[in-house]
Amino acid sequence: MDVVFQTEKAVFNYHVAGILIKNGYVLLHKDVNDKNWALPGGRVEITEESQSSIKREFREELGIDIKVVRLLWVVENFFEYDGRSFHEIGFYYNILSDENSLLVDKESFYGVEGERLIFKWMPIEKLEEVALYPEFLRTALNNLPKNPEHFVEKK
Repeated sequence: MDVVFQTEKAVFNYHVAGILIKNGYVLLHKDVNDKNWALPGGRVEITEESQSSIKREFREELGIDIKVVRLLWVVENFFEYDGRSFHEIGFYYNILSDENSLLVDKESFYGVEGERLIFKWMPIEKLEEVALYPEFLRTALNNLPKNPEHFVEKK
């Protein structure tokens, strides 16, 4: 069971995201019906550690094993989506994958769950031109912090 609480007007999520960078590109994804991009990840399950959660999400969505390098950001993200207010606590991890898994390609692709999510390698230097959320990532991915940082983003 995911750590999510819902009311009629608002949703609270406990979220994890993985930052997978190869050759100056970062892996992003989006729902097939959405125009906005995000880092791959998902909701943490009750009693699950956040690092275990990001590993599970990459196995479920892409069929690959990853190694968690370190925590980069803890993010309090407040936004509107589909007529509801969201309050999301997110742990953003720097991760690595096997050299042979997910080779950098300019074409978008579907994950192992079928045609629900579209994945794409985006050049980090062009992220300011991409509808990437939370927005701070558009510039922050150019210069990863040495120590974990805390962000609050309200949209």
